[in-house]
Amino acid sequence: MECTIDWGGPSGMLFVASTGSGHIAAMDGAVEGGGNNLAPRPMEMLLAGTGGCTAYDVVLILKRGRHDVTGCSVKLQAERADTEPKVFTRIHFAFTVTGNKLPRAAVERAVQLSHEKYCSASAMLEKTAELSFSVDIVDTAA
Repeated sequence: MECTIDWGGPSGMLFVASTGSGHIAAMDGAVEGGGNNLAPRPMEMLLAGTGGCTAYDVVLILKRGRHDVTGCSVKLQAERADTEPKVFTRIHFAFTVTGNKLPRAAVERAVQLSHEKYCSASAMLEKTAELSFSVDIVDTAA
C-alpha cells in the first residue's frame, strides 16, 4: 500500500493525498492553524477511515451470512488527549444497520468480529483509545 501527500503551497495548509489505488483526498487545517478550512482535518480523515473500515466489515460479514442487509451507517464520536501528541483517547461507534428481519445476534456478532478480528484501523486505534460500541437495527420488513 502506498500514498503520496502533496502540500498545496505557502498560501495555506491544504494537502492532497494520492493513493496507490488511483484516488485523491484533500485535507486542510483550521484557520487558526494556518489553513483555509477547505477540507477535512487529517485526524478527521483517520476517524472516517476507521468508520469506513468497520462498516465495510459489518456489511460483508452480514452478506456472507446471507442476511438481507440494506443499509449500514456508523457515527463515531471521539475524544482526544489534551496534550501533544493529541491521540484519540475514547471513540464510540454507534452503528445503525438496516435490513429485512436482521437477527440482533448476527448484527452484534458482525460488529464484534470487525473489531476483534478484521478492522485493522480500529486495532491500531485501540492502542491509545478506549473503544465502545452500540447497535441500532432498523427492520424494513413490511
